[in-house]
Amino acid sequence: MNDLISLASKRRERQIKYERKLLRELPVQALKKSIQSHFNFIRLNGGAWIQRSAEEGCGDLAIESFLLGGHYSRFGFYGETIEQTKKRCAKELKELTDTLYNDWQLWTDETGTMQESLYYTCEQFIDYWWTEGFKKAEKRRKLRLH
Repeated sequence: MNDLISLASKRRERQIKYERKLLRELPVQALKKSIQSHFNFIRLNGGAWIQRSAEEGCGDLAIESFLLGGHYSRFGFYGETIEQTKKRCAKELKELTDTLYNDWQLWTDETGTMQESLYYTCEQFIDYWWTEGFKKAEKRRKLRLH
């Protein structure tokens, strides 16, 4: 007799499989360089453990942004531009940016104009990794590797 499998669990299984394939395209060294190039100007409170914590937090959110871009790349495959697709997920991008910004506020003592600069840097960082994920996944779809 056949077992009943819920649609939600099957969908989640397919999503995890797709994300694993997409993450193979994520270069870890480029991720580390990106973190250093975007957030090099910021002084951190504390020692080496804060530095590692900041790198891990940025890396986690970069991966989330990369996967989000990959998920929304299906709209680009069907003819939407990157800007149109980005408008579709503006809420999620804002949440990722706000999360990264709040994390950086905990790790630093920046005030005034530095906070505004920090927010724009977080926004650029999340946008960069979203775009990378979008392009990589769109390429996979065009090559029928999805």
